[in-house]
Amino acid sequence: MFIMNPKLIFKYYWPHIKKYKKSGILAFIGYGLGTLALDAGAPLLYTRIIDTVSSSEDRSAAAGTLISALLMLGAVIFAYNLFYRAADYAMAFCQSHIGKNIADDAFSRLQTHSYDFFSNSFTGALVARVKRYVDAFETIHDQIVFTIWMHGLRLILGICVLAWFAPILGGIFFVWLVLYTTITILFAKKKIKRDLLETEANSKVTANLADVITNILNVKMFSSQKKESAIFAKATDLEQRRLKDALYFQNIQFTFQGYFIGIFEFVGMYAALTLWIDGVISAGTIILMQIYILKSFDIVWNIGRNFTRTMRAFAEAKEMVDIFEKPLSVKDPENPEKCQINEGYIKFENVSFRYGDGGDIFSNLSFDIKPGEKVGLVGPSGAGKTTVTKLLLRFADLQKGRILIDGQDISRITQSDLRSNISYVAQDPILFHRTIRENIAYSAYGAGEDSVAEAAKSAHAHDFILNLPKGYDTLVGERGVKLSGGERQRVAIARAMLKDSPILVLDEATSSLDSISEKHIQDAFDNLMRGRTTMVVAHRLSTIQKMDRIMVFDKGMILEQGTHNELIQKNGLYSELWREQSHGFVGG
Repeated sequence: MFIMNPKLIFKYYWPHIKKYKKSGILAFIGYGLGTLALDAGAPLLYTRIIDTVSSSEDRSAAAGTLISALLMLGAVIFAYNLFYRAADYAMAFCQSHIGKNIADDAFSRLQTHSYDFFSNSFTGALVARVKRYVDAFETIHDQIVFTIWMHGLRLILGICVLAWFAPILGGIFFVWLVLYTTITILFAKKKIKRDLLETEANSKVTANLADVITNILNVKMFSSQKKESAIFAKATDLEQRRLKDALYFQNIQFTFQGYFIGIFEFVGMYAALTLWIDGVISAGTIILMQIYILKSFDIVWNIGRNFTRTMRAFAEAKEMVDIFEKPLSVKDPENPEKCQINEGYIKFENVSFRYGDGGDIFSNLSFDIKPGEKVGLVGPSGAGKTTVTKLLLRFADLQKGRILIDGQDISRITQSDLRSNISYVAQDPILFHRTIRENIAYSAYGAGEDSVAEAAKSAHAHDFILNLPKGYDTLVGERGVKLSGGERQRVAIARAMLKDSPILVLDEATSSLDSISEKHIQDAFDNLMRGRTTMVVAHRLSTIQKMDRIMVFDKGMILEQGTHNELIQKNGLYSELWREQSHGFVGG
């Protein structure tokens, strides 16, 4: 069931609006004065001109009155333009600044969600939601200023003028306006449900498009263009059907509103002519009343259309607000402790963890890694090796137990403090679409060129970087696609080296490297790991033979642990994996 809550949406917009309320108020005043000048002054002057022309037999005597009216009309038009242009500048200032702040805030709030949230969300859909959320503010803001404020002012002015010259007609118009507004709101409430469904379908189209573009290599490798086109067509077909449903309903609304307007136009003209026949009003007043009635019709018609647009904008904003309101699965403590990480002593204490409603990955898992110790994590696929690193980095929270670093519970410090003390090289490093220099320096803000180059040399990346067209200033492409897997890996390793943290986590860090590169950087890793607590997740056992200790995981438990030679002698799971592998690959 769809529930619209504008107050909830404004809860996120308002902090940014109030920062620029002065310019916003100036815009309201400027547009208001301009509206009064044009909509009150001009029709009254036209009435005076028409009455003078129609009733004066002596044209020479009427000339003075007409010239005076024309001069006043010119002054009204000048004042209208002056007020409007000033309001336009104030509007442009506040709306551009507020829009920027809203975009920045949405970006910051989105980043607070956990890694799992992004893993379970379509990138394209999230990008579309952020953009629609920002655009929705501009739409809503425009409707408040131009529809509610300016059109509302014109309607009130029209009712007052009609009531002044023809109280009965003014009363009829007021009742009609209340009925028209009520009907418009009822239609809009029904249409907004259709708009939300169409918006959701549009998000799926965007997500599908982004997913295919991101995986275009797979699409081409498997010759899946026709298959993907069919899937995309299915998504666009759903969007088309929902859009058609929304537009058809809108046409029904407009048809009803059009007839409703026509009825009052007939009644209004009949009443005006009757009053003229009875000598109550002049011909000029009839023109004046018709101007206001026709303007009012145009206004209420636009209000009806814009009300629907406004509700749609609220629906689009609601998509993003739903994400803001979604409870964070990983939260920083309200009163975080000062980070005490220094030596890198890691301790898992009776840790129990599961993903969502699934079964336990770990149940009362306990182990410790001493400061400076190098530990390898191995085991079959799904044994829990990578999950250990995710929990250490606090990408997810535990159901039970604690993880301590240097005696401090990692849930008692901020995620930023925790991760700033851990260098991490992922299994499949993804780089920003920025220069190589920026990607390496990402781990150490403000790092100089010499530091970046030294880190690249240590990771055996310096030579291949210099051979690129623009060296360190080469853009790597989206997700780093312009580089090979091994090159991306070495850039990521250089980034970890530059960070110089007390704890190092390598998740299959050498799996993408050719044998020559692997030999070179293994020496660099030995230097990097010296004096640092190191956790290496590896499927190729040959990469961790020199570890101080190897922990063998199976079904969420540590089945055995020891040095490489000790585990071979135990003739257990590790020995079995070693024999099967013969320095080859075990999937995981």
